[in-house]
Amino acid sequence: MAAGIPDVFHSQDFDIIIVGYVIMRLALVTQWLRAAKHDPERRITAYRYAVGIVLVQIGWLVANFAHALSIPLFLLLVVVELFVPIYAEKYSPTPWHPHHIVERYALLTIIVLGESIVGSFNAIRDALAAQCINIPAVFLMIGGLMLMFAMWWAYFDRSEQHHHVKGVRPFVWGYGHYFVFVSIAAVGAALAAAVDVTTHHAHISDLYMGVIVAVSVVLYTSCIWILYEFQCLSGITKWFYPITALIILCIPFICNNVGYSVFAMGIVYTLRLFISNKFMENIEPKQV
Repeated sequence: MAAGIPDVFHSQDFDIIIVGYVIMRLALVTQWLRAAKHDPERRITAYRYAVGIVLVQIGWLVANFAHALSIPLFLLLVVVELFVPIYAEKYSPTPWHPHHIVERYALLTIIVLGESIVGSFNAIRDALAAQCINIPAVFLMIGGLMLMFAMWWAYFDRSEQHHHVKGVRPFVWGYGHYFVFVSIAAVGAALAAAVDVTTHHAHISDLYMGVIVAVSVVLYTSCIWILYEFQCLSGITKWFYPITALIILCIPFICNNVGYSVFAMGIVYTLRLFISNKFMENIEPKQV
């Protein structure tokens, strides 16, 4: 799959990436067939997984090599791919370890955060090499780091009780992390682009660039709120995230420079975490 990514961007050639994806998915089919053999109670569930995955892979291969893989068909196959587990689990849900699943998603979050920070650092390195660092760029660097660390803090600031209460459905929680990962990557890309704006290597207004950063941060904030806080907290603490999101959206219209805007966003997000932690010291997540 990784070897085929350059071809996708250069010539929209999905051949290698789809073949790699199908090989990976068919390996998973063998595991579901093993599960069907050794778990009679959930045999139908395992067969649903195996058959569903195989059918979707046939769809990918036929659509691609028949040169019929349009954007609507691509999106349809993605939806069908995501629907297979939902359909399979309806018969008899498979057992899974909540703490292990939470840990896996957390590690993926760390990886995406790390990649985003590296992307921002690369942009800063290029600016330093070109000797075009200025005061707004310095504020951008500090604010960008504050934002990234605050986003890390916001995700991992979960008590064990958050994972024991009944909140959003498992599939909503799992699939909702697609938006968590995308929003983190968007923030990293936006910060890297903001470096080019502050060093006058990109021709986009500070307002638009600030709005792009703000929207990316708000998307991440909204995901965390929906997946955790909205379901688990009550009273004023439930609304800390929406209030923070509203303030962050207003910042680009107040500051006249994207570097100062990002710095202000970092301050606001960090203060939000300090304040909410102070309020929630003696508040238990509600049972829903």
